[in-house]
Amino acid sequence: MKSVNLKELYSLQKALDAEIAKNHDVTYESTIERRLLALIVEIGEFANETRCFKFWSNKGPSPKDIIMDEYADGMHFLLSLGIPLGAKKFEYNLRKSHKDLTTQILEVYKACIALKTHFDLKHYEKAFQAYLNLSQAVKMKPEDIIDSYKKKLDVNYVRQQTNY
Repeated sequence: MKSVNLKELYSLQKALDAEIAKNHDVTYESTIERRLLALIVEIGEFANETRCFKFWSNKGPSPKDIIMDEYADGMHFLLSLGIPLGAKKFEYNLRKSHKDLTTQILEVYKACIALKTHFDLKHYEKAFQAYLNLSQAVKMKPEDIIDSYKKKLDVNYVRQQTNY
């Protein structure tokens, strides 16, 4: 079974979050709901690029790099949500599901809504696990998860520096 270690990504995200907090005068406490909504929006953007739910269309999914970019956006918000919770679980096993991607994405949404209702480590880890499992459905390797996150991290720093 494949696994991914996110320890380094939490520290990278914490530094980005500090930069954003400084630039926009916000705190974790003042932005929890906005971070949750941003996560849900990013999951939708990921789904849109996979086109998994578009039964009315014959057009295939977007190129893998675009899908990975959208996936990385979700990673940013998930990591960011874990920081104020004191997330200490860094190693996750990536589980391949027998369910179709549409069903898996709906399960991620459900886990994120549960996290909104119960903002605690148990629900956070369940949501993160469900999200990480999506990587297997789109044939991402653990190193793809890390690399796409870091690539988007660089973009996000440039955005902070250019008043995005």
